[in-house]
Amino acid sequence: MPTLSLAFIGGGNMARSLIGGLIAQGRDPASIHVAEPMAELREALRRDFAVHVHESAEAAAKHAAIWMLAVKPQVMPEVCRDLATTASTRRPLVVSIAAGITSAQLTRWFGTALPIVRAMPNTPALLRAGITGLYANAEVTKEQHAQADALLRAAGPTIWLEDEALMDAVTAVSGSGPAYLFLLAEAMQAAGEAEGLSAGQASVLVAQTLFGAARMLDESRETAAELRQRVTSPKGTTEAAINTFEAGGFRALVKDAIHAARIRGAELSAANDEEPT
Repeated sequence: MPTLSLAFIGGGNMARSLIGGLIAQGRDPASIHVAEPMAELREALRRDFAVHVHESAEAAAKHAAIWMLAVKPQVMPEVCRDLATTASTRRPLVVSIAAGITSAQLTRWFGTALPIVRAMPNTPALLRAGITGLYANAEVTKEQHAQADALLRAAGPTIWLEDEALMDAVTAVSGSGPAYLFLLAEAMQAAGEAEGLSAGQASVLVAQTLFGAARMLDESRETAAELRQRVTSPKGTTEAAINTFEAGGFRALVKDAIHAARIRGAELSAANDEEPT
């Protein structure tokens, strides 16, 4: 597959992680253009990755066959309308990593039907250890599907969805998911300190425990339930803790939290659902 020119519209943390992953995989930095209004971030991108940098989205987009939209959802309508003329002439493959922005909204803001892929990576992408949920609209060709998949695999594995409505569920589970583990880590560290461990001891114990458990979950052929059962001896210490979690409504709380995140994703989409002026 030939290397196509790529424009990142926005040069924040997620864009940096993807650029770093792509270059580590052997992509020529000269094929990458980045639009970033903040001069300090532009210079860091140029210095760290030797990519082309631009102050305006138009300047970066006019060079590229693939556009990676990596701006905040609230500014997406304006960015798309600013690029509408170029989009109608170049007809790029558009990949959006903005939460809650649908392919129909992007089509309306661009003012023309384009091949659009929605992507929801998560923050472990910064370590090339993320996962990305993807959805392609009807305009995306088989070749473009493969191109988008290759781009996002720079951040870790990918999964593809047939139903765009499920992107809000992906956001709720994996997009927001790292924060749930960080919250659990905070609580476990505090509890460890309450039992007499030093802050440093509790921090190391919790971090390595979560890391090791995640590796087991990823590399084992057993389900999460099977792994939990295997480490939970009858009438042992783990069972005492698990019973306390269950008595406190742990499963229902997790279900409610993920549902709340999914609903919020739909609300963000509605909040950005404005007509172009």
